[in-house]
Amino acid sequence: MSDVGPDARLRSAVRAGDAEAVRDLLDKGADPNAVDVNGLPVLCVAVAAYDERVAEELTVGGADPDRVLPDSTTPLWQAVHGGSPAVFSAVLGPEPRLRLPEAERERLLTLARCRYETGAAEELRRRTGASGPAETVRVQDGAYDWVDQVSLGGLVMRAGHGAILTSLEWAFRVLTPVDELIDRAVVQPDEEHADWSAACSVLTQRRSFETWSAVVAHRQDPDRAHRLFVTGYLRMRGFLDTDPHYEKKESELLAAWAAEETDGEVLAKVLDAYTGRDHPGQEALGLRHARHPDPRVRREVPYALCVDHVPRTPTARAALLTLMHDPDAEVRLRACTASMRDSDLLPEITRALLSLAEAPDAGLRGTAAAALAGSPDRAPAVADALAALLGDDDQLVRLEAAHGLALRDDPRTSRAIERVGPLDAGFEHDHRADELWRWRRRNGNSVGG
Repeated sequence: MSDVGPDARLRSAVRAGDAEAVRDLLDKGADPNAVDVNGLPVLCVAVAAYDERVAEELTVGGADPDRVLPDSTTPLWQAVHGGSPAVFSAVLGPEPRLRLPEAERERLLTLARCRYETGAAEELRRRTGASGPAETVRVQDGAYDWVDQVSLGGLVMRAGHGAILTSLEWAFRVLTPVDELIDRAVVQPDEEHADWSAACSVLTQRRSFETWSAVVAHRQDPDRAHRLFVTGYLRMRGFLDTDPHYEKKESELLAAWAAEETDGEVLAKVLDAYTGRDHPGQEALGLRHARHPDPRVRREVPYALCVDHVPRTPTARAALLTLMHDPDAEVRLRACTASMRDSDLLPEITRALLSLAEAPDAGLRGTAAAALAGSPDRAPAVADALAALLGDDDQLVRLEAAHGLALRDDPRTSRAIERVGPLDAGFEHDHRADELWRWRRRNGNSVGG
C-alpha cells in the first residue's frame, strides 16, 4: 500500500481526525472508500474513533456505509453497535429506507434494540468476560447532546443506543408507540441526553393529531420527567410548526397547565413554552406567578407581561418594577431586558443593569453589558459602566462593553477594541465584532492597521 498519493494522505487525515483535510482531499479526488493497513474502509476508522465530523465528511463524499466487510458487518452496522448517535447519524446516509433491503433494515433494528435492552456495560462484559465494574464517563456526542461512554476489559462503547434505535425506527418509518418512545427518553431525565432529544425530535416530525394528543396526555403524568418531556416537545413544536390550528390548541393547553402545575421546574418550562405564543391571557397568568416562591418561575414572568419589550398595562409595569428588585439576579435581569423599550421604566432599568454589571458572575456581567450596550439610555453613566468593564477578565464581557461604546461612538472605543484582544475563530459573522470593524472603518482604521 503506497505511502504517498491522495489516498495515503486521506488515511492519515482520518487517523488524525482532521475533517477539513478529509474534505479537501476528497475534493481533490481521494477515494472515500480507501482502506487502511488492516483492509478496513477509512469510514470504519472514523466510526471506531467516534469521530462524527470525519465520518460525515466521508459519507457525504461518497463512502459506502453499506459496504459488506469480511466479518459480514457494514460501516453502518458498526456505527449502530458503537452506540454514538452522532456517529450513527453521520454514517446513516441518504434515503436508508429506500436504499436498504428489508432484511438488512430488520438486522439493524434488531441490533439497535438488542444493544439498548442489554446496555453497554453488560454488552462489554459479555464480549470481554471481565467481571469488574465498568468505568463510565459522560461525553459530548454531537453538537448539543451527551451520552455515557463505558469502558471495560480494554473495550469502549457509548450508551446512546436508545437514541439510535429511535432514530433508526423513524428512518425506516416504523411508527413506535408514543408511550414507548417517551418511556425510552425519560430513563435519563435530562433534555440534553441523546435518548431524550432523539425522541423529542422524532415525535415533533410525526405531525399527526394522534401523535400530538398522545404526547400532550403525558402532561398529567405523576412522574415529573414525563411532564418535562412534554414541555420540551411543545417548545420544539413552537420553533418548527406554524400551523394556526395547533398553535391555538397548544396555547390553550399551556395556559390551563400553567394554572395547575405545582412543580417549580416544570411550571417554569410551561411558562417558557407559553410566552412564545403571545396568548391574550399571558398577562393575567404572569401576574398570578409574579410572586412565586421558585425563582425559576419568576424568571419567566417578565415575558408574559410584555409585548415587544413594552408592558401590556400599568399593572404589568408595576409588577416589572417589583421584579427589578427581586432577590434573584436573573429575575432582575430578565425584568430589565423584557421591558427595555418602555421609556417610563428606563431609569429604573438602567439602575438595575448598572448594579448587575458589577455582579460576581461573568455570565451575568456579560448579559448586563449586552443589555446596556443596546439600551436607548445614552446617559454618561451607562458609557462609564461599559468602559469600566473593559478591565474584565472575561473576553466576552469586554466584547459586549466595547460593542456598546462603539454604538455610542464613544471616544474610548479605540482603547476598548485593543482591550478586547484577538478573537478566536467563530466570530467572523458576530454582530459585535462586525460593529467594531465598522467603527474602525468609520474612523480611518485607527486600530490594528
